[in-house]
Amino acid sequence: MGLRLLLLALGSLLCAAAAAGEARGARSCAETRQVLASRGFALGSVPPSLISGEHLRICPQDYTCCASEIEERLSEQTPRDLQALVGEAAAFLLSTLSSRQRRFQDFFRELLASAEQSLQAMFTRSYGRLYAQHTRLFQGLFVELRRHLQGARSGLDEALSDFWAQLLERMVPLLNPQYSFPEGYLECVGRQVDSLNAFGNSPRQLRVQVTRAFLAARAFVQGLTAGRDIVAQAVKLFPSGECRRAHMRLSYCPLCRGTPALKPCNGFCLNVMKGCLASITELDPEWERFLDALTQLAERLGGAFNFELASDSIGVKISEAIMYLQEHGMQTSAKVFQSCGSPRPAPARSRRAPHQDTGRRFRTYSPEEKPTTAAGTNIDRLVLDVKEKLRLMKHFWVLLPHTLCGDEKVAADITNEDSCWNGQARGRYLPDVTGDGLVNQINNPEVEVDISRPDLPTRQQVLALRIATSRLVGACHGQDIDFQDTDEDGGSSSGAGYNEDHPALSETGGVSAGGVLGGSRPSPDARAPRRDRPGKGFSPRQNQSGGRPSNTARPFCPTFLSILTFLFLPGFW
Repeated sequence: MGLRLLLLALGSLLCAAAAAGEARGARSCAETRQVLASRGFALGSVPPSLISGEHLRICPQDYTCCASEIEERLSEQTPRDLQALVGEAAAFLLSTLSSRQRRFQDFFRELLASAEQSLQAMFTRSYGRLYAQHTRLFQGLFVELRRHLQGARSGLDEALSDFWAQLLERMVPLLNPQYSFPEGYLECVGRQVDSLNAFGNSPRQLRVQVTRAFLAARAFVQGLTAGRDIVAQAVKLFPSGECRRAHMRLSYCPLCRGTPALKPCNGFCLNVMKGCLASITELDPEWERFLDALTQLAERLGGAFNFELASDSIGVKISEAIMYLQEHGMQTSAKVFQSCGSPRPAPARSRRAPHQDTGRRFRTYSPEEKPTTAAGTNIDRLVLDVKEKLRLMKHFWVLLPHTLCGDEKVAADITNEDSCWNGQARGRYLPDVTGDGLVNQINNPEVEVDISRPDLPTRQQVLALRIATSRLVGACHGQDIDFQDTDEDGGSSSGAGYNEDHPALSETGGVSAGGVLGGSRPSPDARAPRRDRPGKGFSPRQNQSGGRPSNTARPFCPTFLSILTFLFLPGFW
């Protein structure tokens, strides 16, 4: 009996000693001091063991390792921590949109440069010295195409119309070397370019293909840029006071309790993040429409608005147009003489034989032989890649709280709900997790959210998404909403009106009767006089003031979205 009592007493002493050791370990602030020291806190303000937490204003007023100063400094850090988490999650969006924007932009530029080089090589072989004398005319066309591709608000229709007018002014003297054509006469010739139909259907076919493809390419690159800029602005958070306190309880109160390794419960994290990010999740519906519009336009770039085929067709159509004019030179000359009068005979010594066409034509690409850039890619590969990336961006904003709380560095795994930080202590988190979106945060147990007060920065980004989406949708239909046509004949500017639903293109690439292109040019009498003469170099077509006539200008017309932009300017209300 005595031995049994002795063993029982010894066991009790050992248990008491173990319990005392565990208590001393639990009351130690060693781990907290180590974490705070790594963050630059002076250890003199951190107690070595737990102290009473009656002074705490955010964390539970239990035993703590944090003095008032430390709690305040940690609470000031929480907005930066939250913004860093959101920025890290959005890095995929920013990097992908930026890299694809550069990739498409470089691809389009390279294709256009290749088209110009191809035209120059072919025309040099075909026309030799005659092409060399008028090289600047073709260079000027590609300058305008590049400017339009880079976002210049210049009418692409107008640039093409000017090119054909100037080309006709140079071709008529070559077809009729026995006559002398003064500058005034050639101005009359240029004004007749539409009525003469001197180049056949090639100008119309080129205009349809080039304007739609270039508009789509430009709008797509600008859409990627707009998406990148909107994301960059959206992740610049301004957390409310309620959010800062809730995020402090989520991320730093376990540290103050002396258990920095204890992760927040997943449900606790979701409620805090959904409350803090309630406004930013409102981007999601408009973000989805924006991504859908980008995807649709990407598909058009690989199909109906193929930029590869459009850039390749420039040299082909110009070559076909010149050959058409040469084949119908007598009829065209007769119409010119009828409209502008009979020219005077040229001096005998200046007469020369008409230039004979070599009959060479540009080689067109078969569908299986699409051109590739120096990087070894083509539009089909680019479109497939960007569509997959856009698919991965779906529902990013509404799923952002789930993305953040799914990170093991931020919250405990959902399977570890019994041993996690619930906001007060180690244990299961009991409140229900609120639904997604702003409206569902009205009963958020962790963050008080005023759902009746719109967040102005988020509203501005929603509006920016709507504007970007409208431009993309317009480009999908061959329309540039930045330019509104004011001509009485209902013509188009920069590709406006080239809707795929209209029978503009026949199966052979020609323009069908009653197509959308008819009557889009100014009347012949509206053409301004030119200063430059054929054979003496050229400058882009211009009037005496250096531009187009004022009655053919295409002013920007404010749209409904423009008015909305004004209404959302800070301070308007």
